[in-house]
Amino acid sequence: MAENENLQFYQRLLGVAALAIVAYLVFRIIEPFLGPITWALFLGFLLQPAQEKFSRLLRGRASASAFLLTLLVLMLLLGPLTALAIAFARQAADLAGRLQDWLAGQRNATLASFDQIPVTGRALQWLDDNLQISTAHVQTWIAEGSRTLFQHLASYGGIAFMGAVGTVLAFTVMLFILFFVIRDGRAIARVVSALVPLPAERREALAERLSSVTWAVVRGTVLTSIVQGILLGVGFALAGMPGPVVFGVVAAVLSVVPFGGTALVWVPALAALFFQGRYGQAAAVLAVGVVVSSVDNFLKPILISGRSPLPTLAVFLGVLGGLAAFGLIGLFVGPVIIALVLALLEFARERPA
Repeated sequence: MAENENLQFYQRLLGVAALAIVAYLVFRIIEPFLGPITWALFLGFLLQPAQEKFSRLLRGRASASAFLLTLLVLMLLLGPLTALAIAFARQAADLAGRLQDWLAGQRNATLASFDQIPVTGRALQWLDDNLQISTAHVQTWIAEGSRTLFQHLASYGGIAFMGAVGTVLAFTVMLFILFFVIRDGRAIARVVSALVPLPAERREALAERLSSVTWAVVRGTVLTSIVQGILLGVGFALAGMPGPVVFGVVAAVLSVVPFGGTALVWVPALAALFFQGRYGQAAAVLAVGVVVSSVDNFLKPILISGRSPLPTLAVFLGVLGGLAAFGLIGLFVGPVIIALVLALLEFARERPA
């Protein structure tokens, strides 16, 4: 009897070990695509109401409806992103040229002023007399150093290109998965719900809570982006910058980018004004940029918590922690994870003793 129990124990242990190994291998296979998979699940959830309407219009053709919605996502994302990338590349090239010209002018002016200062003037004269290192030599070294610096900066373009190739691949994978998530979203939700070890009413309450949090995050993010775009556009108009409407729209779009956001708009503008010697406008743009960038940290949690069962502090930690842990998708995943944990704790507290 004891031998049979030991045999059954080792068989179960072997089965668990084999299952763990298989699960680990599956995770390693899908690990490179966790980002695209998460984005596909998130967008598929948001598009489920549209899928139901499109499917009814197409007389129950779920595949055709899912294909049209996936194509719509492709056009809505690819068009603006391509335009922004082209505009950003042009502005970056123009800014690099201005910076190089400014450095060339500054180094000549700086060396000329050094000749007028007694201490540095004597040092330069000593270098010329004893080591035959003239001011012209120093200017040449600085010019070569600047040229080398910009060559190194340009070499990062190849790295950026490889990153862009990886991004295109991830985007393609996301679209492919998104089609199936849109088409079979309800069936996937039923399978996942059946795997949750909770009573049916608790599963429904949990799904409703996570759904409300997700939609609250989407609404809060969109409203915050609109507010930031309006503030930056108005601020640029008051600072006398050209094209404030365009800058505002671009800032609204880029505000969701983690660890950059609206700074990707106002920092290049600030640098351009500074190198042109327009210091008053540069100070105004700096003030506008600081205000606009800080709006995101407090306005978004307030807007999200106002439309969800989560307290403001939980939303704040979920948004910032999610961004730090998962990148842009963490903006949405973070609050949902916090909501899931709080809901499970609440269910455990309500369980009768």
